[in-house]
Amino acid sequence: MSELLYFDHAASAPRRDEVVEAMAPWQHGVVGNPSGTHRPAREARRAIEEARDVVAEFVGAKPSEVIFTAGGTESCQLAIEGTVKAHRRGHRTSEIIISRVEHNAVLDAAAMLARDYDDVVTRLLDVDESGVVNLEQLQELVSENTAIVSVMTVNNETGVRQPLDGVSMVTQTILASDALIHTDAVAGAPWLNLAVVTASVDLVSLCAHKLGGPVNAGALIVRGDANLEAIMPGGGQERGRRGGTVDVAAAVGLAKALELTARELSDSVDRVLDLQLRLMSAISFLPGARITAPTAAKVPGTVHATFEGIASDELLFLLDQEGVCASAASSCSSGATQTSHVLEAMGVEHERAKGSLRLSMGAETTEAQVDRLIEILARTVHRLRAGP
Repeated sequence: MSELLYFDHAASAPRRDEVVEAMAPWQHGVVGNPSGTHRPAREARRAIEEARDVVAEFVGAKPSEVIFTAGGTESCQLAIEGTVKAHRRGHRTSEIIISRVEHNAVLDAAAMLARDYDDVVTRLLDVDESGVVNLEQLQELVSENTAIVSVMTVNNETGVRQPLDGVSMVTQTILASDALIHTDAVAGAPWLNLAVVTASVDLVSLCAHKLGGPVNAGALIVRGDANLEAIMPGGGQERGRRGGTVDVAAAVGLAKALELTARELSDSVDRVLDLQLRLMSAISFLPGARITAPTAAKVPGTVHATFEGIASDELLFLLDQEGVCASAASSCSSGATQTSHVLEAMGVEHERAKGSLRLSMGAETTEAQVDRLIEILARTVHRLRAGP
């Protein structure tokens, strides 16, 4: 069998050994309910609060501002729905402003609310050809009725960064608006100092499995006095903002993944940036290939390209036969069977978008693996060009 070349970290990063070890004590035997009073319960509560401290430090927040969730999707849902439900209590109309390139977790949450409530309206923010939001349009859209503005930190398909400080500045200078600002920081967490990048944002969504942590583990940061209603009420856990018993192992796994990411961040960014440039350069020489958003500010881990006259599903199938794990678009979409809404928003031609390829790396990706990928990708593209 071919050596496995894993270039799909943006979908889910390999589970780290240190994360497995940290979670192990909380995955067998007696794991107390953190809401209890006996010793196992107190031990569980202590582990959760220690994990909360780590998450808070990673994002530059207070521990009391960290809400544990079951992943990035729930974190985004809680941010959007929780904010809108609170906003509706004091406003005749509640408007949601989101960019056209958001993850489906945000797009679907907004669409659901607009469908279910006559007084909720979703407004879509355009992007330029690099996928960067239009701040002038944002200024026109924000009003006294705006409940929330949601713009992701980094696009999960293209790796393009968004101007969060600009989003915050525009939103906060509209004096009649008391809108909250949310960012889906899942794709940015492996590569950016979120304590700096998201400092001006009210709500920040995180998940663990893009960082080598467990699936179904995430957090929503709710800064300051942001007004947010629980969408899953229960026994008052997580300061009344998210009911249900907190999964101790998941919280510990998230914290360990964030701790390792923060510790290695500088070295990882420098090393993987070199690999990104190497890979982009090689792909740009392939026939019919075009690097997506070549001049935009991006995180190091992602290389996105489109191939004229080649279908993504054919390309991915042949790469998989060679042991290369890659994707065409968001891991939460149907893979290569649909063209990306992100590329559509960026104005990429439909035929070209059908040949998209996302290659995403992690801290453990090596130069030898990138060189092997380049060799396989070049051979595969030429094979598809040659036909049957």
